[in-house]
Amino acid sequence: MTDLPLTEEERSQIQLRLQALEMEHHDLDDVIDRLALDPSQDRLQLQRLKKRKLLLKDQISRLRTRLIPDIIA
Repeated sequence: MTDLPLTEEERSQIQLRLQALEMEHHDLDDVIDRLALDPSQDRLQLQRLKKRKLLLKDQISRLRTRLIPDIIA
């Protein structure tokens, strides 16, 4: 990471990526909820989806952190 503030273009790109990741995270949440209700579902597949959801959550968190400017105390 750099100490330079984000340009408007960089900020816009991050916001677009953030929206896409949040949508995918929400969609995965719905899929996981539906699959969890079906006892015949493959547990390994369900675990993979949950892991992907956690990775998305981490990416979302990192991007949100980049959008918040550092505050010098």
